[in-house]
Amino acid sequence: MLRLIQLTLDLFDAPAPPPAPSSKTNPPPAPAERAQPAPETIASAPAEPLAAVLAPARFAHPQANREVVLGDTRVAYEFKRARRRNIGFAVGPEGLTVSAPKWVPLYEVEAAIQTKSAWIVRKLGEARERHERIESARIEWRDGATFPFLGEQVIVVLDPRQDFSGAGAVLNTDGQALPGVPRLTLHVGLPHTAQPAQIRDAVQAWLMRQAKRLFTERLDHFAPLLGVQWRKLVLSNAGTRWGTAHSDGLIRLNWRLVHFRLPVIDYVVAHELSHLRVMDHSPRFWDTVRTVVPDYAQLRGQLKDEAIPPW
Repeated sequence: MLRLIQLTLDLFDAPAPPPAPSSKTNPPPAPAERAQPAPETIASAPAEPLAAVLAPARFAHPQANREVVLGDTRVAYEFKRARRRNIGFAVGPEGLTVSAPKWVPLYEVEAAIQTKSAWIVRKLGEARERHERIESARIEWRDGATFPFLGEQVIVVLDPRQDFSGAGAVLNTDGQALPGVPRLTLHVGLPHTAQPAQIRDAVQAWLMRQAKRLFTERLDHFAPLLGVQWRKLVLSNAGTRWGTAHSDGLIRLNWRLVHFRLPVIDYVVAHELSHLRVMDHSPRFWDTVRTVVPDYAQLRGQLKDEAIPPW
């Protein structure tokens, strides 16, 4: 029986016998039937470790004087001794700053940093992403440049032939634009040879005039609703503040707020006017803001998240 099984396997596995010799000469095989050369063997380099390809993320404060590794992230941070009761952490556009009392040893500071590592890395990532978005919004000042005004994009048109009677620029709102193309154009009375700084200054002057007019209107609208009186409006160019309020009725508002939509501007105006009633950020203050701007939390988030062009 075993010989029969072996014979059967041999019949299936054995190569076919060569054809019997013939007295006739067979024609040469067709080109497609000719034997193909064996492919060359390509030597492959050993795979590079993933850790060597993907460098760990790194954040470095320009005034960094210490460094720490948080998971896969290397963080160079600014360390300061300060008159305070506990260890403080601040993440800003430049990076991480750690402040600690003089009596706290360094090993406790480093342990506290490790405890807050997830928060620190997340905030540093958010700050870097926001910085990149702001840089991508930077304007190249020339004929055809675009900038945001009240949430819409406006095209700069250098128009030296027009007489703007000292206005410097005029906004044209009659444009019929294609989808995705700004419909607003700002005609600036400058020659086509104007330098970028000249164009930027002309647009900024126009925006500041619009800001003064618009902010005054919104202050006059919200002040009676909140039962307060404002005395004077000052336009500011602060780098980190959108507005401030003084108890004597002086209101400072950043002129660059005109880049945002009107509801966002209204939130800032109502915020500062509410300080004339409550000079802190207690629950009572936010309840006051809510009486005139119910969706202030959402608008506040837009103010933080939207990237406006640096000047």
